Amino acid sequence: MSYYQPGILATPVPPQARHLFFALESVETLPQAIDNLLNLVDGKSAVVGFGESLAKALKVNIDGLRSFPALTGVGVENPSTQHALWVWLHGVDRGDLLNRSTALEAALAPALRLVQMQEAFRHKDGHDLTGYEDGTENPHDEAAIAAALQSDGADGLVGGSFAAIQQWQHDLKGFHALSAEDKDNIMGRRLSDNEEIDDAPVSAHVKRTAQESFAPEAFVVRRSMPWIEGDRAGLMFLAFGFSLDAFEAQLRRMSGLEDGITDGLYRISRPITGGYYWCPPLQNGHLDLRALRIG
Repeated sequence: MSYYQPGILATPVPPQARHLFFALESVETLPQAIDNLLNLVDGKSAVVGFGESLAKALKVNIDGLRSFPALTGVGVENPSTQHALWVWLHGVDRGDLLNRSTALEAALAPALRLVQMQEAFRHKDGHDLTGYEDGTENPHDEAAIAAALQSDGADGLVGGSFAAIQQWQHDLKGFHALSAEDKDNIMGRRLSDNEEIDDAPVSAHVKRTAQESFAPEAFVVRRSMPWIEGDRAGLMFLAFGFSLDAFEAQLRRMSGLEDGITDGLYRISRPITGGYYWCPPLQNGHLDLRALRIG
């Protein structure tokens, strides 16, 4: 039996998903809301993450959990839209996800209020809407477990994970107006064969985020999925790590805060949200909330 929420590492990413973000409205009714959450979440078809503000409302501290920083880089902004609770619903049917979202929203009220919802989907077996494959450098198997999950700590921490989430909005019209060479140089890979370009510019996304190039190495497990809403579209970036440090190191370098060079990705996309969440482990098939002094 899994000791972590299996939806964190299950591959490939699901065909359909919903990201639900909740704000804390009533501390007094929070215990009942969490009881209801435990009955509706299995860690597989629904992954749950707690924000720092919710942990503080429960008068506990999760070592390593913090709120997403609003990072101002070299001509770029990474906004923080931190919320109290995040639920990532998985499925194959959008209608079923809608019904499950409605049930969760009702079960968590009045303690928690749904303030943002974003649908996402798998595109061409794991590609971004730009056409490039996402998560090519993801660690696998034991390496993924080591990168994504906490391996030690007090009761209720082992098997936990930290999630970093950003919604990126693409300028697809601008991107598709670029030459094939310009597109490849932004990404640092060739669209034709997904191979890295050795002489790509230093601003290329692959070079900015090469996980082994950081000290310490900054490995995370990416589970990103595209989103479309009217004429707006982009990527729901999602990365899991045993801490938030690896993701934040990558984001700082992407933003030019390390050496003044910003990631080429900002030429065609900008983040419009940002949040950090702690995903508790499982115990006997249920969320293990001992670290929150629950259960």
